[in-house]
Amino acid sequence: MKGRFKIDPLKWIGWLFSPIQQNGAFFVFMFALGWICTQLEIMPYYLRNRGAEPYELSVPELFLDIYFLCVILILIPKKIRIWVKALLYVFFYGVALVDMFCYERFESTLTPTMLMLAMETTGQESREFLSGYLSLETIKSGVGWILLLMIVHILWTFLRLFFSRMRQRIILPKMNPLFFKVFKAVMGCVIAWLLYSSISQTWDNKVAMQRLFSYDTIGQVEHEQTRKDQANLYLPIYRLAFGIYANRLASRQIVQLLAASDKIQVDSCSFRVPNIVLVIGESYNKHHSQLYGYDKPTTPRQMALQEEGSLVAFTDVVSTWNLTSFVFKHMLSLYAVGDSGEWCDKPLFPEMFRKAGYHVTFITNQFQSKANEAVYDFSGGFFLNDPELSQRQFDTRNTRLYPYDEGLLKEYDKLAKEDTDHNLIILHLMGSHLMYKSRYPQKTRKYLTAKMYNRPELTNKQRMILADYDNSLRYNDSIVTTVTQRFMDKDAVVIYMPDHGEEMFDEKPYTYGRNHSANINKRLARYEMEIPFWIWGSPRYRENHPYGWQAIQNAKDRPMMVDALPHLLLYLAGISTPLYRADLNIISPEYNQKRPRILKGVTDYNELKK
Repeated sequence: MKGRFKIDPLKWIGWLFSPIQQNGAFFVFMFALGWICTQLEIMPYYLRNRGAEPYELSVPELFLDIYFLCVILILIPKKIRIWVKALLYVFFYGVALVDMFCYERFESTLTPTMLMLAMETTGQESREFLSGYLSLETIKSGVGWILLLMIVHILWTFLRLFFSRMRQRIILPKMNPLFFKVFKAVMGCVIAWLLYSSISQTWDNKVAMQRLFSYDTIGQVEHEQTRKDQANLYLPIYRLAFGIYANRLASRQIVQLLAASDKIQVDSCSFRVPNIVLVIGESYNKHHSQLYGYDKPTTPRQMALQEEGSLVAFTDVVSTWNLTSFVFKHMLSLYAVGDSGEWCDKPLFPEMFRKAGYHVTFITNQFQSKANEAVYDFSGGFFLNDPELSQRQFDTRNTRLYPYDEGLLKEYDKLAKEDTDHNLIILHLMGSHLMYKSRYPQKTRKYLTAKMYNRPELTNKQRMILADYDNSLRYNDSIVTTVTQRFMDKDAVVIYMPDHGEEMFDEKPYTYGRNHSANINKRLARYEMEIPFWIWGSPRYRENHPYGWQAIQNAKDRPMMVDALPHLLLYLAGISTPLYRADLNIISPEYNQKRPRILKGVTDYNELKK
């Protein structure tokens, strides 16, 4: 009985080598495939020619991933294992080819948007796509290296079969069992060391990947990807899995939105203001606006409108988040932060307007589905670009993007012929999105320079970035005021608000961009959450609605958060619906000025301000 439980250490240590021993070709070729992808696909793509390095832990993580896949394979009976490996070869090579092809052609690896577009593509469109893009140039790119590896793999398979049959005809001396056991034990020790090293190096990334795939909403996934320790989806298969996962989460919220849409009730509409224009900016630091006391001329045209009495600037408005997609969801939905449920449990106000009889136009310079868009744009645009929801919300949409926002004005001029007597027009600008120097025409609209800033505490490069940012605001000033001129002769109001702010070397430590920390402190709230917000009234509007204009002027110092915007718009339109709440309409006498303004779902701005 004692012999039955005898432990053979050489055998047990050697077992660690068995997964690779029994799946040698699989291990080698799949490792080579993964290595090719990690070395040729520099993420993000635009850093490809700027000295960017491949994922630094690609080798240990590849070893770890493929080793454990081999462990699973040896648990499968040998007769079935052959077919399982064949399917895995087809799948892994196929995904890698598609991923590399997208990288070379669209400057992006597989993304959620790419999968969404693929699911909406017909068979004929797919054939036209392939005929247009498959060429000799494609084979000369990274795709060619994968094809070459596939050819080598196929040749190896045939040679292996050939030599296997030859070996059956030749009597070879048997290997010494002890030598083979010792060899496996040595290799087992090597594998043990490699496993320990690989796990210790890549554990954080595996934890981050597990965290990434554990969320319930696409918004949570987006916020996860703002973390510094976000997961590196370094292989095509992981990127495919993420794309499927993100689309599944988005689809779930689409279903909720469609259910909410089916319950919309519009009792009547007086069309109080026939033309309502909402202009949504991007990354606008309120404290760099001349309209709010900044010492550089970033808003001269808005200042002129304010001085003539046609523009009312609100002084105490904050955004809900410092991420565009979150803000869009809160701003477009009748859901208010603090309500039970989710944002997608309530309908979107553009559809309310459309059902009330308004012609709704949406012109965006950001949310057009692009194959290479990041998860941020996917998260913000999936519910705007869903075919059914888009049709329910909008009568007119643009179909292209522009390098500068003046392109949106030309787009509107082209589409304005479709306007009716009652119009809701939503213009979504690129505004001051990074990179700032790309947000305005450098040759003709560069007004501020680094030399104009008496900021010795900043480097010259920082002052150049600051000047570019302020120039983008000055250019934005020309865009938004030009919008008002389009409605000078109509009964109309124009509302302007950006999605969120942006830090711009305002305090030590001097930095720019956004801080995605979950902790909301005074600094983050001031520069990233406080936003400009103003309402412009045309001469005819001010004449026809003196009490309404007075109400707007009286409300300019009231506290507001942008999730309340739909209720102001419903009131201006005169839409009667059970979903309207006067306590969220900032110009209503019933407006609740003591309502908590919860930033990023965690911090009450009112308490922070105290």
